[in-house]
Amino acid sequence: MVVSQDRPAGIRPGRRQGLAVRARTALDALEHLIGGLGTALLALLATLWLALTAAACLLGVGFVLLPSALHAVRAVADRERGRLSRWGPEIVGPAPPPDGLRAMLGDRAVRHEVRWTVTHALLGLFLGLVGATLPLSAAHDVTFPLYWSALPESGSTSSVGWWTVHDWPGAVAVSGIGVALVGVIVLCAPALARLQAWPGRRLLSPDPGTDLVLRVAELTATRAAALDAHVTELRRVERALHDGTQNRIVAVTVLLGAARRALARDPEEAAAVLDRAQDAAEQALTELRAVVRSILPPVLADRSLPDALTALAAGCPVPCRVDADMPARCPAAVEATAYFAVAEALTNIARHSGASEARVAVRVAGGLLHVEVRDDGHGGADEHGGTGLTGIRRRVEAHDGTLELASPPGGPTTLKVTLPCGS
Repeated sequence: MVVSQDRPAGIRPGRRQGLAVRARTALDALEHLIGGLGTALLALLATLWLALTAAACLLGVGFVLLPSALHAVRAVADRERGRLSRWGPEIVGPAPPPDGLRAMLGDRAVRHEVRWTVTHALLGLFLGLVGATLPLSAAHDVTFPLYWSALPESGSTSSVGWWTVHDWPGAVAVSGIGVALVGVIVLCAPALARLQAWPGRRLLSPDPGTDLVLRVAELTATRAAALDAHVTELRRVERALHDGTQNRIVAVTVLLGAARRALARDPEEAAAVLDRAQDAAEQALTELRAVVRSILPPVLADRSLPDALTALAAGCPVPCRVDADMPARCPAAVEATAYFAVAEALTNIARHSGASEARVAVRVAGGLLHVEVRDDGHGGADEHGGTGLTGIRRRVEAHDGTLELASPPGGPTTLKVTLPCGS
């Protein structure tokens, strides 16, 4: 019989991989069971509070405590929503409970949360305890032959507690029970975790259409932010034209009038006035170009976002490096938003951070444009401190994007912008 050189004898690679996947799934399930044990303990406390409040209502004094008990139920339910959202599909929380005891009791979400609290305090607690004790019992039995002889006779028992061991064959048998418990964990732990999560996914999920309502509200807010950003930008352009370019052009007009009047009586004075008029015209043209560039940089329109950011970094007083991974162009509006976010961030770095270097990273992945600006400054950046971060957020949210700012005292500061680009 000839054994192939590239297929080792024993367990096949595919089977080994399948066992590894099963083991990993079982470990994840145990983790979720133990996490559910934590929320089950909180649910048990909330259930006891509800029961005491209900008993006090019979005496007429519990109605004052009932709203606080229902708020406690909402807090435990929100914690479970967060736990289940980390494991599977996100569960969106309901709107804040209405004011007034009668309105709270009539709220469908509050009633579902009370039902879940009682169920999870019983079923979830039991399953969580099973998930916590099974690994301990399996570890106790598998390693039993290593230490059984050092135990007193009354303690030489298996994890099930009904079998006292007196010799080595018995110790090995207990180890076999431990192996069987490991098999039970691998086979049953995922199902137990799903059973523990089932009441929460059924009772804590929002009513049909809630996601759509929240989405409409979110889009309404982002549209209002986009309109505000648009109005702010128009005011900025208007102010730049009024305070700068318009004044220069008025000065050119006045100087040209003075030159015409001086031309006949003093040609040298007229020539000097014309020189001043030419300087004012050149300054007006420079300011007008700056305003145009602030609306849409030509390098961004003519070339690409990495080229525009490289030019932006070259003009930054703080040494800045640009790393870009963009195999294709994004929509012009998205690139313009990313450009202005980086421009505002670099301006803040130069003015406020005290950094010695900065880095801009741009990449496209999964239909999203990711922009990260990082500096080694002293940190402490505050979005509400008048540093332009609020304007960046409004621009980004207008494109249904997200902005994250991390700037602990002492630095570093990291600004992350994510924009849908449809790539």
